[in-house]
Amino acid sequence: MRVVLAGGGTAGHIEPALALADALRRLDPATEVTCLGTERGLETRLIPARGYDLQLIPAVPLPRTLTPALLTMPGRLTGAVNAAAAVMDKARAQVLVGFGGYVAAPAYLAARRRGIPIVVHEANPRPGLANRLGARFADHVYTGHPDCTLAKAEYIGTPLRREIATLDRFSAGDRARSWFGLQTDRPTLLVFGGSQGARSLNEAALAAAPRLRAAGVQVLHLVGPKNAVEEEPPPGDPQYVVLPYIDRMEFAYAAADLALCRAGALTCAELTAVGLPAAYVPLPHGNGEQRVNAETIARGGGGLVVDDADLSPDWIIENVLPILNDPERVAAMSEAAAAMGRKDADAVLARKVLSL
Repeated sequence: MRVVLAGGGTAGHIEPALALADALRRLDPATEVTCLGTERGLETRLIPARGYDLQLIPAVPLPRTLTPALLTMPGRLTGAVNAAAAVMDKARAQVLVGFGGYVAAPAYLAARRRGIPIVVHEANPRPGLANRLGARFADHVYTGHPDCTLAKAEYIGTPLRREIATLDRFSAGDRARSWFGLQTDRPTLLVFGGSQGARSLNEAALAAAPRLRAAGVQVLHLVGPKNAVEEEPPPGDPQYVVLPYIDRMEFAYAAADLALCRAGALTCAELTAVGLPAAYVPLPHGNGEQRVNAETIARGGGGLVVDDADLSPDWIIENVLPILNDPERVAAMSEAAAAMGRKDADAVLARKVLSL
Protein backbone atom coordinates (compact mmCIF):
# COMPACT_ATOMS: atom_id res chain seq x y z
CA MET A 1 0.00 0.00 0.00
CA ARG A 2 1.34 3.43 -0.99
CA VAL A 3 -0.29 6.26 0.93
CA VAL A 4 0.15 10.02 0.73
CA LEU A 5 -0.85 12.03 3.81
CA ALA A 6 -1.71 15.74 3.60
CA GLY A 7 -1.88 17.60 6.88
CA GLY A 8 0.45 20.44 7.68
CA GLY A 9 0.82 23.75 9.45
CA THR A 10 -0.12 23.03 13.07
CA ALA A 11 0.17 20.05 15.39
CA GLY A 12 -3.61 19.68 15.15
CA HIS A 13 -3.22 18.62 11.52
CA ILE A 14 0.16 16.90 11.71
CA GLU A 15 -0.19 14.67 14.78
CA PRO A 16 -3.37 12.86 13.57
CA ALA A 17 -1.65 12.24 10.23
CA LEU A 18 1.40 10.78 11.97
CA ALA A 19 -0.80 8.68 14.26
CA LEU A 20 -2.44 7.23 11.15
CA ALA A 21 0.98 6.58 9.60
CA ASP A 22 2.06 4.67 12.69
CA ALA A 23 -1.17 2.64 12.69
CA LEU A 24 -0.78 1.78 9.00
CA ARG A 25 2.74 0.52 9.66
CA ARG A 26 1.54 -1.57 12.60
CA LEU A 27 -1.14 -3.22 10.47
CA ASP A 28 1.11 -3.64 7.43
CA PRO A 29 4.83 -2.91 7.93
CA ALA A 30 5.31 -2.79 4.15
CA THR A 31 3.07 0.29 3.81
CA GLU A 32 4.88 3.17 2.11
CA VAL A 33 3.97 6.57 3.57
CA THR A 34 4.75 9.95 2.03
CA CYS A 35 3.77 13.15 3.84
CA LEU A 36 3.04 16.46 2.14
CA GLY A 37 3.96 19.68 3.90
CA THR A 38 5.19 23.23 3.48
CA GLU A 39 8.36 24.87 4.69
CA ARG A 40 6.47 27.19 7.06
CA GLY A 41 4.78 24.57 9.25
CA LEU A 42 5.73 22.40 12.21
CA GLU A 43 5.86 19.41 9.86
CA THR A 44 9.47 20.23 8.93
CA ARG A 45 10.43 19.23 12.48
CA LEU A 46 7.77 16.73 13.53
CA ILE A 47 7.55 14.48 10.46
CA PRO A 48 11.27 13.72 9.90
CA ALA A 49 11.65 13.18 13.65
CA ARG A 50 9.10 10.35 13.40
CA GLY A 51 10.97 8.76 10.47
CA TYR A 52 8.58 9.53 7.61
CA ASP A 53 9.33 10.95 4.17
CA LEU A 54 8.36 14.63 3.89
CA GLN A 55 7.85 16.30 0.52
CA LEU A 56 7.36 20.07 0.46
CA ILE A 57 4.96 21.97 -1.79
CA PRO A 58 4.16 25.70 -1.89
CA ALA A 59 1.87 26.95 0.87
CA VAL A 60 -1.49 28.30 -0.32
CA PRO A 61 -3.46 29.61 2.67
CA LEU A 62 -7.19 29.50 1.96
CA PRO A 63 -9.87 31.61 3.64
CA ARG A 64 -12.38 29.80 5.82
CA THR A 65 -15.23 30.93 3.60
CA LEU A 66 -15.82 31.47 -0.10
CA THR A 67 -14.80 35.10 -0.58
CA PRO A 68 -13.41 37.28 -3.41
CA ALA A 69 -9.95 36.62 -1.93
CA LEU A 70 -10.06 33.25 -3.68
CA LEU A 71 -9.82 35.05 -7.02
CA THR A 72 -6.34 36.32 -6.18
CA MET A 73 -4.73 32.91 -5.87
CA PRO A 74 -5.28 30.86 -9.06
CA GLY A 75 -1.61 31.05 -10.02
CA ARG A 76 -0.31 30.01 -6.61
CA LEU A 77 -2.89 27.27 -6.27
CA THR A 78 -2.07 25.86 -9.71
CA GLY A 79 1.60 25.69 -8.85
CA ALA A 80 0.88 23.89 -5.59
CA VAL A 81 -1.48 21.42 -7.29
CA ASN A 82 1.17 20.62 -9.90
CA ALA A 83 3.76 20.10 -7.14
CA ALA A 84 1.42 17.81 -5.20
CA ALA A 85 0.63 15.81 -8.37
CA ALA A 86 4.35 15.36 -9.00
CA VAL A 87 4.82 13.96 -5.49
CA MET A 88 1.93 11.54 -5.97
CA ASP A 89 3.36 10.40 -9.30
CA LYS A 90 6.77 9.79 -7.75
CA ALA A 91 5.25 7.92 -4.81
CA ARG A 92 2.89 5.97 -7.11
CA ALA A 93 0.18 6.84 -4.62
CA GLN A 94 -2.82 4.55 -4.27
CA VAL A 95 -4.74 6.71 -1.80
CA LEU A 96 -4.59 10.25 -0.41
CA VAL A 97 -5.65 10.96 3.18
CA GLY A 98 -6.13 14.64 3.97
CA PHE A 99 -6.43 16.26 7.41
CA GLY A 100 -6.81 19.91 6.41
CA GLY A 101 -4.30 22.74 6.57
CA TYR A 102 -2.33 24.55 3.89
CA VAL A 103 -1.36 21.44 1.92
CA ALA A 104 -4.75 19.73 1.87
CA ALA A 105 -6.57 21.70 -0.86
CA PRO A 106 -3.80 21.32 -3.48
CA ALA A 107 -3.49 17.66 -2.55
CA TYR A 108 -7.22 17.03 -2.99
CA LEU A 109 -7.23 18.71 -6.40
CA ALA A 110 -4.11 16.81 -7.50
CA ALA A 111 -5.55 13.47 -6.38
CA ARG A 112 -8.78 14.18 -8.21
CA ARG A 113 -6.81 15.01 -11.36
CA ARG A 114 -4.92 11.70 -11.07
CA GLY A 115 -7.99 9.62 -10.18
CA ILE A 116 -6.54 8.65 -6.79
CA PRO A 117 -9.06 7.72 -4.05
CA ILE A 118 -9.45 10.46 -1.44
CA VAL A 119 -10.13 10.07 2.28
CA VAL A 120 -10.83 13.16 4.40
CA HIS A 121 -10.51 13.38 8.18
CA GLU A 122 -11.91 16.52 9.82
CA ALA A 123 -11.11 16.94 13.51
CA ASN A 124 -13.18 20.08 14.15
CA PRO A 125 -16.96 20.49 14.39
CA ARG A 126 -16.77 23.34 11.85
CA PRO A 127 -14.55 22.34 8.93
CA GLY A 128 -12.33 24.75 7.06
CA LEU A 129 -12.53 25.40 3.34
CA ALA A 130 -9.89 22.82 2.39
CA ASN A 131 -11.76 19.89 3.92
CA ARG A 132 -15.11 21.15 2.69
CA LEU A 133 -13.58 21.13 -0.78
CA GLY A 134 -12.03 17.70 -0.30
CA ALA A 135 -15.27 16.23 1.03
CA ARG A 136 -16.92 16.96 -2.33
CA PHE A 137 -14.45 14.64 -4.08
CA ALA A 138 -13.78 12.16 -1.29
CA ASP A 139 -14.60 8.48 -1.34
CA HIS A 140 -14.89 8.53 2.46
CA VAL A 141 -15.16 11.31 5.08
CA TYR A 142 -14.46 10.74 8.78
CA THR A 143 -14.65 13.14 11.71
CA GLY A 144 -13.15 13.62 15.12
CA HIS A 145 -16.17 15.46 16.54
CA PRO A 146 -19.67 13.96 16.75
CA ASP A 147 -21.30 17.23 15.65
CA CYS A 148 -19.19 17.92 12.55
CA THR A 149 -21.19 19.63 9.83
CA LEU A 150 -19.70 17.76 6.85
CA ALA A 151 -22.34 15.77 4.98
CA LYS A 152 -22.10 11.97 4.80
CA ALA A 153 -19.33 11.93 7.43
CA GLU A 154 -18.74 9.11 9.90
CA TYR A 155 -17.63 9.94 13.44
CA ILE A 156 -14.63 7.87 14.53
CA GLY A 157 -12.65 10.25 16.77
CA THR A 158 -9.23 11.79 16.14
CA PRO A 159 -6.16 9.56 15.61
CA LEU A 160 -3.75 9.91 18.54
CA ARG A 161 -0.22 8.76 19.24
CA ARG A 162 -0.18 5.36 20.93
CA GLU A 163 1.79 6.80 23.85
CA ILE A 164 -1.19 9.02 24.62
CA ALA A 165 -4.03 6.68 23.64
CA THR A 166 -2.63 3.91 25.87
CA LEU A 167 -1.61 6.15 28.78
CA ASP A 168 -2.69 5.09 32.26
CA ARG A 169 -2.39 8.42 34.07
CA PHE A 170 -2.83 6.99 37.52
CA SER A 171 -0.17 4.31 37.34
CA ALA A 172 2.30 6.67 35.63
CA GLY A 173 1.54 9.73 37.78
CA ASP A 174 4.24 9.43 40.46
CA ARG A 175 6.97 8.67 37.93
CA ALA A 176 5.88 11.55 35.68
CA ARG A 177 5.84 14.06 38.54
CA SER A 178 9.30 13.00 39.65
CA TRP A 179 10.53 13.39 36.07
CA PHE A 180 9.53 17.08 36.18
CA GLY A 181 10.90 17.60 39.70
CA LEU A 182 7.40 17.76 41.20
CA GLN A 183 6.27 16.18 44.44
CA THR A 184 4.08 13.10 44.22
CA ASP A 185 1.51 14.07 46.85
CA ARG A 186 0.45 17.60 45.90
CA PRO A 187 -2.43 18.70 43.63
CA THR A 188 -0.91 19.56 40.25
CA LEU A 189 -2.06 22.03 37.62
CA LEU A 190 -0.83 21.74 34.03
CA VAL A 191 -0.86 24.99 32.02
CA PHE A 192 -0.25 24.96 28.26
CA GLY A 193 -1.45 26.93 25.28
CA GLY A 194 -1.03 24.46 22.43
CA SER A 195 2.02 23.89 20.23
CA GLN A 196 2.88 27.61 20.12
CA GLY A 197 1.76 28.62 23.59
CA ALA A 198 -0.73 31.35 24.52
CA ARG A 199 0.18 34.71 26.02
CA SER A 200 -3.10 35.20 27.89
CA LEU A 201 -2.80 31.81 29.63
CA ASN A 202 0.85 32.43 30.44
CA GLU A 203 0.21 35.84 31.98
CA ALA A 204 -2.82 34.78 34.03
CA ALA A 205 -1.19 31.63 35.41
CA LEU A 206 2.09 33.32 36.31
CA ALA A 207 0.22 36.13 38.06
CA ALA A 208 -1.79 33.56 40.03
CA ALA A 209 1.36 31.63 41.00
CA PRO A 210 1.87 33.08 44.51
CA ARG A 211 -1.71 32.28 45.58
CA LEU A 212 -1.64 28.82 43.98
CA ARG A 213 1.55 27.96 45.82
CA ALA A 214 0.23 29.39 49.07
CA ALA A 215 -2.71 26.98 48.72
CA GLY A 216 -0.35 24.02 48.29
CA VAL A 217 -0.74 23.61 44.51
CA GLN A 218 2.23 22.81 42.30
CA VAL A 219 2.25 23.86 38.64
CA LEU A 220 3.78 22.51 35.43
CA HIS A 221 3.67 25.39 32.93
CA LEU A 222 4.56 24.93 29.24
CA VAL A 223 4.82 28.47 27.92
CA GLY A 224 5.45 27.65 24.24
CA PRO A 225 8.73 27.48 22.31
CA LYS A 226 8.51 31.09 21.05
CA ASN A 227 7.36 32.67 24.32
CA ALA A 228 10.00 34.05 26.64
CA VAL A 229 8.90 34.51 30.24
CA GLU A 230 10.34 37.71 31.67
CA GLU A 231 9.84 36.79 35.31
CA GLU A 232 9.41 33.21 36.51
CA PRO A 233 8.18 32.46 40.03
CA PRO A 234 11.12 32.25 42.44
CA PRO A 235 12.31 28.81 43.56
CA GLY A 236 10.37 27.38 46.44
CA ASP A 237 7.90 24.80 47.58
CA PRO A 238 5.44 23.94 46.11
CA GLN A 239 7.22 23.83 42.78
CA TYR A 240 6.29 26.02 39.81
CA VAL A 241 8.08 24.45 36.84
CA VAL A 242 8.29 26.53 33.64
CA LEU A 243 9.34 24.82 30.39
CA PRO A 244 9.22 26.09 26.81
CA TYR A 245 7.85 22.88 25.28
CA ILE A 246 8.02 19.09 25.54
CA ASP A 247 7.52 16.55 22.76
CA ARG A 248 6.21 13.86 25.11
CA MET A 249 2.95 15.39 26.31
CA GLU A 250 1.86 12.09 27.84
CA PHE A 251 4.33 12.76 30.67
CA ALA A 252 2.70 16.13 31.35
CA TYR A 253 -0.79 14.60 31.26
CA ALA A 254 0.25 11.85 33.68
CA ALA A 255 1.69 14.40 36.11
CA ALA A 256 -1.45 16.57 36.25
CA ASP A 257 -4.76 16.53 38.09
CA LEU A 258 -6.25 19.36 36.04
CA ALA A 259 -5.23 21.37 32.98
CA LEU A 260 -5.64 25.02 31.99
CA CYS A 261 -5.45 25.13 28.21
CA ARG A 262 -6.86 26.07 24.82
CA ALA A 263 -9.59 23.93 23.26
CA GLY A 264 -8.18 22.86 19.92
CA ALA A 265 -9.49 19.62 18.49
CA LEU A 266 -6.29 17.68 19.17
CA THR A 267 -6.00 18.99 22.73
CA CYS A 268 -9.61 18.03 23.50
CA ALA A 269 -9.19 14.61 21.90
CA GLU A 270 -6.04 13.90 23.91
CA LEU A 271 -7.39 15.12 27.24
CA THR A 272 -10.59 13.10 26.97
CA ALA A 273 -8.68 10.02 25.83
CA VAL A 274 -6.50 10.13 28.95
CA GLY A 275 -9.31 11.33 31.23
CA LEU A 276 -7.72 14.62 32.28
CA PRO A 277 -10.27 17.33 33.18
CA ALA A 278 -9.51 20.91 32.14
CA ALA A 279 -10.45 24.54 32.33
CA TYR A 280 -10.69 25.38 28.64
CA VAL A 281 -9.96 28.86 27.26
CA PRO A 282 -11.15 28.81 23.62
CA LEU A 283 -9.10 30.78 21.12
CA PRO A 284 -10.87 34.15 20.80
CA HIS A 285 -10.70 34.21 16.99
CA GLY A 286 -11.28 31.72 14.18
CA ASN A 287 -14.66 30.28 13.34
CA GLY A 288 -15.61 29.35 16.89
CA GLU A 289 -14.81 25.64 16.74
CA GLN A 290 -12.74 25.75 19.93
CA ARG A 291 -15.73 26.95 21.94
CA VAL A 292 -17.84 24.12 20.50
CA ASN A 293 -15.11 21.63 21.43
CA ALA A 294 -14.91 22.92 25.00
CA GLU A 295 -18.64 23.24 25.58
CA THR A 296 -19.22 19.65 24.47
CA ILE A 297 -16.82 18.44 27.17
CA ALA A 298 -18.14 20.86 29.81
CA ARG A 299 -21.72 19.68 29.25
CA GLY A 300 -20.54 16.15 29.91
CA GLY A 301 -18.93 17.19 33.20
CA GLY A 302 -15.31 16.88 32.07
CA GLY A 303 -14.29 20.52 32.23
CA LEU A 304 -14.97 24.22 32.56
CA VAL A 305 -15.08 26.93 29.89
CA VAL A 306 -13.98 30.54 30.24
CA ASP A 307 -13.70 33.24 27.58
CA ASP A 308 -10.20 34.46 26.86
CA ALA A 309 -11.29 37.99 27.81
CA ASP A 310 -12.52 36.74 31.21
CA LEU A 311 -9.44 34.71 32.10
CA SER A 312 -7.56 36.34 34.97
CA PRO A 313 -5.55 35.37 38.04
CA ASP A 314 -8.70 35.90 40.14
CA TRP A 315 -10.71 33.58 37.88
CA ILE A 316 -8.09 30.85 38.30
CA ILE A 317 -8.13 31.19 42.08
CA GLU A 318 -11.93 31.30 42.28
CA ASN A 319 -12.67 28.47 39.82
CA VAL A 320 -9.63 26.23 39.32
CA LEU A 321 -8.24 26.16 42.85
CA PRO A 322 -11.46 24.79 44.47
CA ILE A 323 -11.39 21.84 42.05
CA LEU A 324 -7.74 21.05 42.77
CA ASN A 325 -8.49 21.10 46.49
CA ASP A 326 -11.38 18.63 46.10
CA PRO A 327 -10.05 15.14 45.18
CA GLU A 328 -13.55 13.70 44.81
CA ARG A 329 -14.51 16.39 42.31
CA VAL A 330 -11.28 15.82 40.39
CA ALA A 331 -12.05 12.10 40.22
CA ALA A 332 -15.62 12.69 39.03
CA MET A 333 -14.48 15.11 36.33
CA SER A 334 -11.76 12.67 35.24
CA GLU A 335 -14.32 9.91 34.79
CA ALA A 336 -16.62 12.24 32.85
CA ALA A 337 -13.81 13.34 30.55
CA ALA A 338 -12.70 9.75 29.93
CA ALA A 339 -16.26 8.73 29.04
CA MET A 340 -16.11 11.10 26.05
CA GLY A 341 -12.68 9.99 24.82
CA ARG A 342 -11.90 7.81 21.79
CA LYS A 343 -8.67 5.83 21.98
CA ASP A 344 -8.80 3.73 18.82
CA ALA A 345 -9.40 6.21 15.99
CA ASP A 346 -5.93 5.61 14.55
CA ALA A 347 -6.52 1.89 14.09
CA VAL A 348 -10.10 2.41 12.87
CA LEU A 349 -9.00 4.89 10.21
CA ALA A 350 -5.99 2.74 9.20
CA ARG A 351 -8.21 -0.27 8.59
CA LYS A 352 -10.57 1.83 6.49
CA VAL A 353 -7.68 3.22 4.41
CA LEU A 354 -6.15 -0.23 3.86
CA SER A 355 -9.56 -1.57 2.80
CA LEU A 356 -9.46 0.72 -0.23
